[in-house]
Amino acid sequence: MNPADVAQSALPLTSSDLSIFGLFWQAHWIVKFVMTGLIASSVWVWAIVVDKTILFSRTKKAMDRFEQAFWSGQSLEELYRNLQSRPNHSMAALFVAAMREWKRSFEGSTRSFAGLQMRIEKVMDVTIAREVERLERRLLVLATVGSAGPFVGLFGTVWGIMTSFQSIAASKNTSLAVVAPGIAEALFATAIGLIAAIPATIFYNKFSSEVNKQAARLEGFADEFSAILSRQIDERV
Repeated sequence: MNPADVAQSALPLTSSDLSIFGLFWQAHWIVKFVMTGLIASSVWVWAIVVDKTILFSRTKKAMDRFEQAFWSGQSLEELYRNLQSRPNHSMAALFVAAMREWKRSFEGSTRSFAGLQMRIEKVMDVTIAREVERLERRLLVLATVGSAGPFVGLFGTVWGIMTSFQSIAASKNTSLAVVAPGIAEALFATAIGLIAAIPATIFYNKFSSEVNKQAARLEGFADEFSAILSRQIDERV
């Protein structure tokens, strides 16, 4: 960068606007690019947070309703007929997948009991893996922003400080009025990085814990339902 150009760019710093918008508009274009990316990442993080909060809340309530219906003594056949066309949550999808394999074995032209228990368990394992993958979708974005956000902001800060020091050296003026605005602009990038990263990290940990809880709940239901079907298989064989 030409020192004369740097010095020229430093001249407005003596009357800089130290508001948030002023710090952004007066920053170097690379620092602006970093800030814009971090702001976009922060908006994306909060969109994911809202979406996941709604998803986990709905899934938990749907599981509660399903378990209440499942253990109420309602016929499994009737429950399957009600859910087979629209298993709209994880536990219903698990139940429908197991019942579908059960009915294929018992209602086919050639009944196949050999290995039925293993097939049902395999189908439920695959369904659980698929549902957990659906619950974990886009959590990687939160992890990435949470881990990389501060470093991206730090890069903007380092670049801004380098530019400020070049401006100071070119203008040969070390007064606080010249130094402070450039340093403030540079540190603003790190602040935005932290604003994006801190919520991302918090909610990533929260949602990861929620995924583990719901996965454990699905596995518990799968074990209980597998035991019920195993008893019925023993009675029919």
